[in-house]
Amino acid sequence: MKYYNNILETIGNTPLVKLNKIVKGVDATILAKVETTNPGNSVKDRMALQMIEDAEKDGRLKPGGTIIEGTSGNTGMGLALVAIIKGYKLICVLSDKQSKEKMDILRAVGAEVHVCPTNVAPEDPRSYYSVSKRLATEIPNSWYVNQYDNPSNTKAHYLTTGPEIWEQTEGKITHFVVGVGTGGTVSGVGKYLKEQNPNIKIWGIDTYGSVFKKYHETGIFDENEIYPYITEGIGEDILPANVDFSVIDKFEKVTDKDAAVWQRKLAKEEGIFVGNSAGSAIKGLLQLKDELKPDDIVVVLFHDHGSRYVGKMFNDDWMRDRGFLEEEKETAEDLIAKHRDKSLIKLGTEELVSHAVAKMKDYDIAQIPVVKDNEFVGSVTERDLFDALLEDESARHKTIGEVMNKPFPIVESSASFEEVSKLFSEKNQAVLVKLSDSDYHIITRFDIISVIK
Repeated sequence: MKYYNNILETIGNTPLVKLNKIVKGVDATILAKVETTNPGNSVKDRMALQMIEDAEKDGRLKPGGTIIEGTSGNTGMGLALVAIIKGYKLICVLSDKQSKEKMDILRAVGAEVHVCPTNVAPEDPRSYYSVSKRLATEIPNSWYVNQYDNPSNTKAHYLTTGPEIWEQTEGKITHFVVGVGTGGTVSGVGKYLKEQNPNIKIWGIDTYGSVFKKYHETGIFDENEIYPYITEGIGEDILPANVDFSVIDKFEKVTDKDAAVWQRKLAKEEGIFVGNSAGSAIKGLLQLKDELKPDDIVVVLFHDHGSRYVGKMFNDDWMRDRGFLEEEKETAEDLIAKHRDKSLIKLGTEELVSHAVAKMKDYDIAQIPVVKDNEFVGSVTERDLFDALLEDESARHKTIGEVMNKPFPIVESSASFEEVSKLFSEKNQAVLVKLSDSDYHIITRFDIISVIK
């Protein structure tokens, strides 16, 4: 019979998958190291096991002890699995920006979860760094893991992830790309790969609000670089001991929006349902594509599973609230979606200016097309009427035919956003869209503005 003695034996040996659609136009072979096949669905399972086993060997973790760690969720899951098999209690301390799914999953596997505010300094007693350290001093027979400074974190990737990538690419890898948080993955894999071939480039992906990129380039820890960000799992406001800057050739920053958008693209275009840092990693790679050559073999590591983000980056309302959702308003028909159910207000050439004023007031509109014999022959706008009445109060009794301007341009429903927007000018305040021979709607400047992100 072929089986594993426990779930911990299934950690590692994750697949390398070629990316296709999402990297179209990139002149290199791009391979994804998909770490979601680990039992805890993330790369963190590797170092969780290594850290606990090393702590057991040197006596820092004793039988029946309590493991305490500050985590973004994935390390906590890895620790939970090891704790279950080995008989330890686990306390996880998370920042409140982490997804509810991560917190629920940790509780589901028996961890005690403490939630701390994100927007406080690391030394603040409320931060998840400080709370983790305090609990370790208060709880008897406990051990604070400290993944940021624990060398077993880097060791795990030096012993497993790096050799796997080298073997899977038959030593042909030229670039390794990965999001950097605690630093264990980039440092362990980077150290191993550069020992095999010092010409391999190691690219770390950072986020705006993190100190890594500037520190790497200047050696300056700039507190002005630090501000709250949404991206999960990468970037830091501290310098973890596990980040070995000497093995990293370059850092590239990716915005919160791009991380979320490209995370969703990976699911829709490649069928790879992965986490937020994967979106950062692939977008960072694409930002650097001009540095790649046809013979390059690039491995980009995807840390964790998309199921931990279904309430955030995979939730349309959450994305929309932050202006992250790329809702493409590509056609004229899209631009009138919010008022398509309303009939087009028109004026006849024989109606009076006073009628136009009343219609604008009643319907709260600022421009009206003019018709004669069911043909659009002119237009009037709020400004036209204002100018006419200011010049001559008796203009109220003039006909629309006497004061109207040229008719609004007419476009088909399939006209692109660019085509429509180019028709607006100082003299032309609206555009008509033809949906059928008898159904027309109006596109205003506000319709254009409302879809520009």
